[in-house]
Amino acid sequence: MTTAVVVGSGPNGLAAAIRLAQAGVRVRVLEARETIGGGTRSGERTLPGLIHDDCSAFHPTGVASPFLRSLGLAEYGLRWRWAPVELAHPLDPGAAGVLWRDLDRTAGQMPPADARTWRRVFGRLSRRFDRLADDVLRPVLHLPASPLALAEFGAQALLPASWTAGRWSGDQARALFGGAAAHAFSSLRTPFSSAIGLMLIAVGHAHGWPVAEGGSQAITTAMARLLARLGGTVETGAEVLDLEQLDRPDLVLLDTGPHAAARILGDRLPPRTARAYRRYRYGPAAFKVDLAVEGGIPWTDEHCRSAGAVHLGGTFEEVAAAEEATFRGRMPRRPFVLVGQQYLADPSRSAGDLHPVYAYAHVPHGYRGDATEAVLDRIERFAPGFRTRIRARAVRTVARLQSENANQVGGDITGGANTARQLALRPRLSADPYATGVPGVHLCSAATPPGAGVHGMAGFHAAESALKWLASR
Repeated sequence: MTTAVVVGSGPNGLAAAIRLAQAGVRVRVLEARETIGGGTRSGERTLPGLIHDDCSAFHPTGVASPFLRSLGLAEYGLRWRWAPVELAHPLDPGAAGVLWRDLDRTAGQMPPADARTWRRVFGRLSRRFDRLADDVLRPVLHLPASPLALAEFGAQALLPASWTAGRWSGDQARALFGGAAAHAFSSLRTPFSSAIGLMLIAVGHAHGWPVAEGGSQAITTAMARLLARLGGTVETGAEVLDLEQLDRPDLVLLDTGPHAAARILGDRLPPRTARAYRRYRYGPAAFKVDLAVEGGIPWTDEHCRSAGAVHLGGTFEEVAAAEEATFRGRMPRRPFVLVGQQYLADPSRSAGDLHPVYAYAHVPHGYRGDATEAVLDRIERFAPGFRTRIRARAVRTVARLQSENANQVGGDITGGANTARQLALRPRLSADPYATGVPGVHLCSAATPPGAGVHGMAGFHAAESALKWLASR
């Protein structure tokens, strides 16, 4: 029987394992930590009974993922939950850009000219998103399933986010788009920097920004249950440092970054691939602060009180300036901060009137400082009196993020710098970006297309590549 080992149990590793098991391959998943999940782990970080997500928190691409949707994970315990408002981006004084799943409601808060442009940019894109997902959640070089929809998206995605934001005159629309684009952890003035903002807002209108009931851990728990039903196994506390540890399986899939893959594969890698992996760039970092807050955050803007996610960055120009600084390795005085209020969608994460609040700031790669006060100041600016409601906190520095998840190199939670080149050609220029050049060994992490997000599509495509290689032997 054909055998495979998958190194790493994040969503992509488990997706790869499931796809291989569906094809009749006997699969073992090896996880270095004692808990599966990679960036989807959850736990009691502050006070007993409060459930915090370690990294990934909102899952618009998860609920839209063609592969995850095909798995029937509800049968294995996964439940998606939505907050009343998907996203809010407060502005001084008291106004906010607000994203609802309803596109017309979102556009209706804007001046008439901006509302028309919002509908023009996101209307057809969101209506077509399910057809488009097959094309945008795979390598750039492929035969498109929906060529016209992909061409329309690609023409807009190619543009700098600063140009796209210029299509709106009001601060609400500009900031709302800019905060979504900032999820790239990159300069908003470079080509392709519109891509992530366009996709996150379009999928927000198509499917919303849901959370997993009980914490993001529920996603990989459900995937592991399905894998077990298919005959696959998962072993925790099993760190892989060299290919020789694996008893020569037919296939090896690495849910690791390129640097780690180069260490594991060593001299087996073809020289060109080895150079590309070692030169692979990682981007700015996250500085994480989890809080136990009594009564929730007293936002000045009412929509923020109902929003699952809140972006704190000010105007588009302020967001762009902060992102440019972190991308260039400088710590901004007012960093971009994402706040998660997942308990609004999933009350099971709270304990009475104590609620778990998730927050992180964008900081430079490898940042050694303490951004805790910068995060708290950002929230306090839009929610006066917030600090008096904090009952406990748990801080994870950049160094600690990497120590807890080796794929988060230098605190980068996106799997690699989202430069124009790496957005289009990660992890290297190749007709098959998942193949390492070592026979039977493939890379399946967020460093491969389509990049970051809990969608499992990198794992799925890597497994398809591995099965194709197997059939060609």
